[in-house]
Amino acid sequence: MADFAPATPSKRPHAERDSAVADFGIDTTAQSTGEALRDYLARVRGGELGSLPALLGLVVLGVIFSVASGSFLTLGNVANLLAQGAGVTIIAMGLVFVLLLGEIDLSAGTASGVTAAILALHLVSNGNLLGGMGMPVFVLFCAMLVFAVAAAAQLRLWAATGPPVLALVLALAGVGPNPWAEMLLAVCVGTSIGLLTGFLVSRIGIPSFVVTLALFLAWQGVTLQLIGEGGTLGLRNEILFAVANGNLSVLGSWVLFVVAAGGYAVVVLARHFRQLRLGLVTLPTPLVVVKVTATVLLAAVGTYLLTRNRSRSSLIEIMGVPYVVPIVLVLLVVGTYVLDRTSYGRHVYAVGGNAEAARRAGIDLPKIRASVFVICSSVAAIGAIVYSSKVGSVDPSAGASTVLYAVGAAVIGGTSLFGGKGRISNAVIGGAVLAMVNNGLGLLHQPAAVVFVITGGVLLLAASVDALSRRRTHLGGYVR
Repeated sequence: MADFAPATPSKRPHAERDSAVADFGIDTTAQSTGEALRDYLARVRGGELGSLPALLGLVVLGVIFSVASGSFLTLGNVANLLAQGAGVTIIAMGLVFVLLLGEIDLSAGTASGVTAAILALHLVSNGNLLGGMGMPVFVLFCAMLVFAVAAAAQLRLWAATGPPVLALVLALAGVGPNPWAEMLLAVCVGTSIGLLTGFLVSRIGIPSFVVTLALFLAWQGVTLQLIGEGGTLGLRNEILFAVANGNLSVLGSWVLFVVAAGGYAVVVLARHFRQLRLGLVTLPTPLVVVKVTATVLLAAVGTYLLTRNRSRSSLIEIMGVPYVVPIVLVLLVVGTYVLDRTSYGRHVYAVGGNAEAARRAGIDLPKIRASVFVICSSVAAIGAIVYSSKVGSVDPSAGASTVLYAVGAAVIGGTSLFGGKGRISNAVIGGAVLAMVNNGLGLLHQPAAVVFVITGGVLLLAASVDALSRRRTHLGGYVR
């Protein structure tokens, strides 16, 4: 019996704690500034490049276009650049979730076109979708929403059952034209499309490439049916037009700066000092302070410049941060929080890194796979609202080529096509690169052929860097 006698209570907990610290000493080892920099350089040499190539590309492109065109760095063009790239960037943010699993959604662009068409059709038909669509199409539309509810229940995505139900209510109730109701309807339809895609991939077992390629064509046909060949649906509404073309007031712009930059500084510094108190490994305090200070100063300079008058006419004033900036920031914060600070985000990374290991750990793979397509299509609907607002209308080709740029934005920013590696911020950085390429070449009056070739070359270069860095990571022993 002596072998089973309990250890002395006052010593055993301390012994277990000391043993744990010894076993996981790397997690409680502080680094100096020099050590942290050397460690970062070692990881870069090992293939963990992250967003570094895209950031360097932004600097190089900025210098080239500034030298080549005197209009590139004007306040009006910078503000226009933000609005031009916002739609694609937002769709790319949703695609990051799909790419993290090593999947692909080729239909995100045309799905966003469907949501834009329904939004515009609801507006121009005074809320009467039945009259705008015709009886056969309206019945099929309602049937798709009912199927989306059933798919959400079958996949146990309970939070996703609400949007298709709400879309069905809005469609059947004949709610009058209202920009807020129409934007809500578009997002709800996007969620429903994502449920259909997710069900086919996760439950039926069709490869995502095949499913989304088929839906790419199908949704393009649906958009054509809703709008009509050669037709266009105008968004003649002040609120809808202002989404991508309006600006915050000067006061509102500085309030946004205080909330966004101040919130970022508080969160980063609070997390850093909390890790220090717990004895966890973290970046040296000087590096954290430099990072926060540089971000806040950059935001302050940007806010100051955007609150100056950028109108070329003396009769009107145009100033303030564009509305698309807070829209992108909100999606960035929410998406980053979901991936970095929730169990769902950890499950997404786990499935993308090693699906079999995640299954053995008890993660519901079909549910996770379906959920990323739901998120992707829902966010794509928000992107559709933004790019439709920028153009001021919706035509049958809406979203047809958007997904190519969106996937490119995510990959250029550092998200891996092989799954398991990427962040929402990658889509924002990559979207900025593509927007800068299109904007700069447009200012230089380059033909569309040149724009397509250069954009394709940038995407190919990014994919090559991703593949080479992945190979180097494994050869060097750096495995995520």
